[in-house]
Amino acid sequence: MWQALIGLAVTVVVVRVIYRFRSGRFDSLTRLDGKTVIVTGSSADEIIKTSGNNNVEVQQLDTSDLSSVRRFADGILKSEKRLDILVNNAGIAGHHKREITKDGLEFTMATNYYGHFLLTNLLLGLLKKSAPSRIINVSSLMHTFCKKLDPEDLNFEKSSYLSISAYNQSKLCNILFTLELSNKLKGTGVTTNSLHPGVVATEINAKAAGIIPVIVDILFQLMGKTCDMGAQTTIYLAVSDEVEDVSGKYFVDCKEVECSELARHRGMAKKLWVASELDVKLQEDEMHY
Repeated sequence: MWQALIGLAVTVVVVRVIYRFRSGRFDSLTRLDGKTVIVTGSSADEIIKTSGNNNVEVQQLDTSDLSSVRRFADGILKSEKRLDILVNNAGIAGHHKREITKDGLEFTMATNYYGHFLLTNLLLGLLKKSAPSRIINVSSLMHTFCKKLDPEDLNFEKSSYLSISAYNQSKLCNILFTLELSNKLKGTGVTTNSLHPGVVATEINAKAAGIIPVIVDILFQLMGKTCDMGAQTTIYLAVSDEVEDVSGKYFVDCKEVECSELARHRGMAKKLWVASELDVKLQEDEMHY
């Protein structure tokens, strides 16, 4: 018994050390003075505490609620003269059961994908006006487990629902959205890229219901990256000169890597865009591409 526990403890420590050692790091002296940055799903208190920058505002935004997204975007357009970086970071682990929002969207898809799709479109005019500017979409390696995508069944109305399937699909959509958006933004000075932050010890699993998320959260806490490590690729895409003109790509550990074949399918990306416009009821005056 004790030997097994010791063996498990050693394994956890070894995995933790190796994984963190191999994690990408980005060191830069770049400052963002005078620039406006939006990070969804972030903690203003933590940003102020770690950066010492008191010029940080927190505003209410529920990406699962399209009316909340529209209110937030309207407020930004009225209060801000520029927007240099948009980081679509907010997300949840797959909801334990299929739940439909008041907008008729599956809850996980609404939170992780639809809300950010709409927000980006609403702020696109300001981003173009502020060019060069950047859009960063946080995805996940889990997108590779999504082997098919039906643009006419994004909310699991026809197919059976599993929380992990909803999560994987939402992260695949984030990459396909990035791919099509990069095509629409050619020549505008606005770039967009997606990323996998790694296995990070955040609150995403702790907030999910069920025993599996609890177990996953424990493993993430024991062997995953710290939040600081998990933010490195996002920071890299936000400020690095190396990706100044790079768009439509997928990154892991501050390096461009190849995403799944389905996530690179331009035809699927176009179909997803059309379906998403219909699902979020994007109006003509909200289109800025």
